[in-house]
Order: sequence, then structure tokens, then C-alpha cells
Amino acid sequence: MTGIDRAFIALESPTARRNGAGFHPCQGLYHRPAGTRPKTALIATHYNVDFSEHYLAEHMAARGYGFLGWNTRFRGNEAFFLLEHALIDIGVGVRWLREQAGVEQVVLLGNSGGGSLMAAYQSQAVEPNIPPSFGLSLPDAVGELPAGDAYISLNAHPGRPEVLTAWMDPSVTDENDPLATDATLNMYDPANGPPYSSDFLKRYRAGQIARNHRITTWVHAELDRLQAAGLRDRAFLLTRTWADPRLLDGSLDPSDRPIGVCYAGDPKRANSGPMGIGLTNTLRTWLSMWSINESPCRGAPHLARIQVPSLVIQSLADTGVFPSDAAAIHDALAATDKTRMMVPGDHYLTDAPNLRPEVADLIIDWLTARGFKP
Repeated sequence: MTGIDRAFIALESPTARRNGAGFHPCQGLYHRPAGTRPKTALIATHYNVDFSEHYLAEHMAARGYGFLGWNTRFRGNEAFFLLEHALIDIGVGVRWLREQAGVEQVVLLGNSGGGSLMAAYQSQAVEPNIPPSFGLSLPDAVGELPAGDAYISLNAHPGRPEVLTAWMDPSVTDENDPLATDATLNMYDPANGPPYSSDFLKRYRAGQIARNHRITTWVHAELDRLQAAGLRDRAFLLTRTWADPRLLDGSLDPSDRPIGVCYAGDPKRANSGPMGIGLTNTLRTWLSMWSINESPCRGAPHLARIQVPSLVIQSLADTGVFPSDAAAIHDALAATDKTRMMVPGDHYLTDAPNLRPEVADLIIDWLTARGFKP
């Protein structure tokens, strides 16, 4: 698009300096209408995906708003994620918008996995609450985050541990053997469906939670074992994480999504392959990001602290975020001014060329109705 200025922003963080190779821990692209200084800007960040060229950036800038596609030190480096340091890095971007870009109002955009991350940021900014990562202490900077003025959830998962657990294959009987399977809990065994019975689904969902808990128990035992030997941490692999029954059974959480498709294509094939969320972890990262009973990346507790105007947008053909997820996010928000909108399209709004501009227009209409002017 023409008429848009783009500036590469690279900054140090209070807990991470520029490294020896030269790159800064915090990096992103600031988009704005050429020659202007918008009064309102959005900032979007993900746990590990590079959001510097986010697909809404140019659309929002073309409509008069600033947009900072922002990355923390964990972009492409999810295996070492620690929530407190990610939030500090997001705070660097928010401060830059206010102090350097001249922005008066900052809108936190939580897209996809970034939904719960940006919710955690706002939650921590208004009411410091997150615990330190296992065996570490909280940096002072995580208690001094500048809050956002509005929150938008766009095709967002309810939380990092929630989405992993909902996608986990509970039929895994040995985390070190990709073939070890309990057939009675295998959603890809035709004997179990689809369609899936209520009894199977009850056992299946319980099995997913149990698998997550087993890994957490093992992580703590392994940390104890390593510390006894004078070691601090280690990496491990997590496989078979494309196994949400909603992928094959359209009667569950019905929407306009295609059935038998996940973000990685054929879910059965993807579930047996080496690509998936949470593939590589350190022990501390598991506890910080993925553990269903310990991770502070769960969405609901943070959403319950968000009182600024909030917008939830959900695509009806999304194959990984479902209508019930959008409803749960909307219900968990503490804001009295909150809106939920269901729109056509897939997770990335690529089904038709008009989808992204239309969502940008929806956001603009919602913002201007609340006084968030360009």
C-alpha cells in the first residue's frame, strides 16, 4: 500500500541488552500514515511468531492509525519462553509508542496465540499478579508496565495451556515413543468415531488434562533430579498435539469451518509428524507457558482484570479457534463495555481479499465510537 511510512524499531529491554551479534531483544515495524503522528496506535505481539509485518498493520495505517507489529526476545525462540520477560519486552513497545511516537492512546491487539499474552500484559499492568518462573525472582520492571487503553481479541485462543491441552493426543502412553498408543483414546481410530459419543468425549477430555498433569509432574521431578546434580534446566520434546476432536466432528462446536483440516493440513498426518505447538521446551518454559495447573499464561484470570473497552472478533471458518472459545473470552472479560463479533473467513482471513479490509473497518468503527481517534 502507498502512503504509509514504515520504521524499523529496535530497542533494548530492562532485562536484556543488545547481544554480541548486534540484534536487539525487542524489534518491530511501526506503520503509520505518511507524514503524520497518529494519536491512537495498536500494538500486536505473539508468544513466538514474528508479528512485525502483521496482516492488519497496513490496513490500520491506511485508515489513519498507527500500528506497531512488535516482537519480544522470544520470537522464533518459544522453547525458552518466560512470561515475565515477555511482558517486560511488550512494555518497551508500549512506552516507545507513547514517549517516542507521540501516541496518546494504545490499543492492545491480541491475535491468535497473542490474545492471552496481551491479556496477561494488561492484567499485570493494572494489578501485578504473575508469579516468578520456577526457581527465579521477578524483575522489578515487570511490576512497572504501562497499561493499554483498550483490548482487542482477534481469532484468539483462550490461553496457551488451554489450547495445548485441547489439542493434545490423550492416547499417548509413552512421551518418548511416538507410536505408543492407547487405542481406546485414539480419535483417529475409526472404532471411536467420528461422530464421537458423549462417553468417549468425556474420557478423551479427561485424558488430555491427565496427560498435561503427567508432564508437569515429570517436569518437577526432573528439575529436582537435575538440581541435585548441580544442573539448572534441560530441553525436551512434546509430540502429537493435533488431536482436537472438533477437527473431525463438525457437530462439536459447530461453525462454518471445513472438517478434517487443521492449521497444518491433514490433522491425522500432522499429529504423527514433527511439527506442532509446544514441540520443544525447557522444563521452566513448560511451567511458564504450557502447564494447565501452573502456567500464568491461562487466559481467564487475566481477562477478569481487564476493564478497558474490549472487542472480541472471531472468524466462523477458523479451524483452530472455535465459537465457544470466543464466547469464553468475551464472558471472562471484566469490562462493562465489551463487544463480540462473528465474521466470515479462516484464521488468517485469507479466504477472500475483502476479509482483512472488512475486519479493519469493523475495528475502526468500534474504536471511533469510543473516542479512539486517529
